[in-house]
Amino acid sequence: MGLQAHAADYSGPLFDAHLHYNEEAWDGKTGPHPPADVLGRMHKSGVRAIVANSRPNTGSLTLAGLPQTREAGVAVVPFVRLYRNRADYSGWFADESIYTMVQTELARGTPAGPYRGIGEFHLYDSANADGPVAKKLMALSEERDLVVLAHVDDAAIDLLMANTPSKGRKLRLIWAHTGIGGAPVDRVDALFARYPGLVGELSYRPGLVCDDNQLCPAWRALLLKYPTRFVIGSDTWVNQRWQHYESLMAGYRTWLGGLPADVARKVAWDNAAGLFGTPAPAPGAAR
Repeated sequence: MGLQAHAADYSGPLFDAHLHYNEEAWDGKTGPHPPADVLGRMHKSGVRAIVANSRPNTGSLTLAGLPQTREAGVAVVPFVRLYRNRADYSGWFADESIYTMVQTELARGTPAGPYRGIGEFHLYDSANADGPVAKKLMALSEERDLVVLAHVDDAAIDLLMANTPSKGRKLRLIWAHTGIGGAPVDRVDALFARYPGLVGELSYRPGLVCDDNQLCPAWRALLLKYPTRFVIGSDTWVNQRWQHYESLMAGYRTWLGGLPADVARKVAWDNAAGLFGTPAPAPGAAR
């Protein structure tokens, strides 16, 4: 076995840059994962900050406003989710009421301060990146310096970026799963080179980890080439992901431990924290 297989797990703080607190987990009154449960799982996992985006947005607002969140040492970075319900997944890009909802949420803000981004949103057909509301939201995000969290394919990345005033030179976009459909590493590399604000989030990424629970060689090389451009996330889109939250985070810690220490810290914490100006957690608060 190689030296990487024996590396100690990363032990520093984690920034979960793709977290949902959807109504199936907790609807404000009932559910299998009340706030005390999810905050306990974050605390046990050494997660000290989250990008909260939920269906509906009430879930994120709940986490942002609870004193227990602060007591758990978890910083909440709220995003406006484009989904009021599951029906919105398939038509948000052409639904003017979604744009109105986003504007209303941005004006209202959250108990944790202003919204810092929009998303996660999905495009099951990349051509819908040119939908009228999709175009307006991309322009709005760049103009207001909002970070976008997008679950899309590589073709849609180009289309979304083209719909910003800077043609993708200024927009900051977290690419959920860095292409869940499995865009080749060289294609990811080319997109990173083209768009300086493109950041890859690594949950569910096909081909990322090999049999030794370490990064596959091509992905390890890409993270070393772009050490400031990747973040991690749980993607708690269904309750099963909450049930396995601790093991998901432990999996990240395993392969992060196989990276140089400075790169591991960037991917685990610094890159996401830098996007939002999140202060470092207090020493000794990692786990």
